Amino acid sequence: MTHDPILFVGGSGIVGRQAARYLRDAHPEAPLLIGGRDLGRASAVAAELRNAEGVAVDLSAPDLGLGDRPVSALALFFKDDAIACLRFAQARGIPYLSISSGVHEIGPEVAAYMHAPNASAVVLGAEWLVGATTVPAMLAAREFSTIDSVRISAIIDDEDVGGAATDADMERLTRTMPAALTVEDGDYLWRTGDGAQTSVIALDGTRMPADVFSPYDVLVLANETRARDVEFRLAVGESSSRRRGEPLSTEIIVDLSGTDLAGQPLQVRQAVVHPGGQMPLTGLGVAMVMERLAGLQNQAVGVGLYFPFQLVDPETYQRRLEAIGGSILPLQG
Repeated sequence: MTHDPILFVGGSGIVGRQAARYLRDAHPEAPLLIGGRDLGRASAVAAELRNAEGVAVDLSAPDLGLGDRPVSALALFFKDDAIACLRFAQARGIPYLSISSGVHEIGPEVAAYMHAPNASAVVLGAEWLVGATTVPAMLAAREFSTIDSVRISAIIDDEDVGGAATDADMERLTRTMPAALTVEDGDYLWRTGDGAQTSVIALDGTRMPADVFSPYDVLVLANETRARDVEFRLAVGESSSRRRGEPLSTEIIVDLSGTDLAGQPLQVRQAVVHPGGQMPLTGLGVAMVMERLAGLQNQAVGVGLYFPFQLVDPETYQRRLEAIGGSILPLQG
């Protein structure tokens, strides 16, 4: 089957390159366009991938500077304040994924979708590391009949360099996020100031200072599990593996509490880890979502508004995670 190329806008950055490589490994024949403001840099990345081409992207142009070049789906790796890429995707009727907007920045993309709901599939991709929390959590949730609380503790090593776009996203989100969204006793609440200060326990048992944070995972997990308490905590510092004298890692500890299928109390704790840090997990999530959007894996996605976890099969995700060196570790309650 012949496919039009998949466009990665910002594909020459660290996350974009990672996602493109994972997509290439899974689908060697899928054509890719690596888009960026620097054509030379985009072309250099494309040359590493096979069946890929670098293109210059102009966000000020309605056609992004691509003319009538065909595109099957678009992934965006940085914050597009003018939502130019989304408007391009809607005009072309192609699926769109962005991974940078915070929960408090959701308005422009949602409004654009609401004004053209039949134009294309729109994926709000800023779940933590594009599904690395939500997909494994929902797999673990199958053991429960009811879930009362969900607590996520994410740890980024302070030496885990994410590239210019990722660093800009984190700086913007920590500066502009007015408060942190949580669910407490069934109510959606925003925590500020000292109320947003907390701590996490890393895999090696070290307690680390943390902030309450609110990626889309809070919305996803609250709606999917119907838990009355949902909280996401983020710590940045030395990871457990580096404290052991090993290379840095990323850690996402998922703690679910409720009742099992027989109605008995149940707590499940697990950790999603990768020795390469946050970028491989983000790249894998983007690659798997784009496979669905472009119709490379299973049936193509219809028009609608989605989160990544809705498009990713949990068992397949776990296999692909293990194939790239990551793992899901069971922990004691």
